[in-house]
Amino acid sequence: QVQLVESGGGLVQAGGSLRLSCAASGRTGSRYAMGWFRQAPGKEREFVASISWSGGSTYYADSVKGRFTISRDNAKNTVYLQMNSLKPEDRAVYYCAASGRYSSRPSDFNSWGQGTQVTVSS
Repeated sequence: QVQLVESGGGLVQAGGSLRLSCAASGRTGSRYAMGWFRQAPGKEREFVASISWSGGSTYYADSVKGRFTISRDNAKNTVYLQMNSLKPEDRAVYYCAASGRYSSRPSDFNSWGQGTQVTVSS
């Protein structure tokens, strides 16, 4: 498995931006698709975005499409989530995850980070 550590969360005003990073270590020689998920208080964990190993394919939840961008730098073993035009409803703990297949289903991801808090004030 690969170990994942997220960073970049914080407090931002509505309309602002944040960039989350997820650094991978361990079995980084394997080809992993990566995803970002989030969990708001009292809600189920939900899919945000995913990216194929090559970075050539990306997929977004409708709620973030056009505002968030997922990218990766395989040379740095890092995946990013650029979040623009943030809304109060984007407030959640954001998790990155690795999967052996390009997917949006949490059950397909077998390595997870510890999460980073994103808070958006109105």
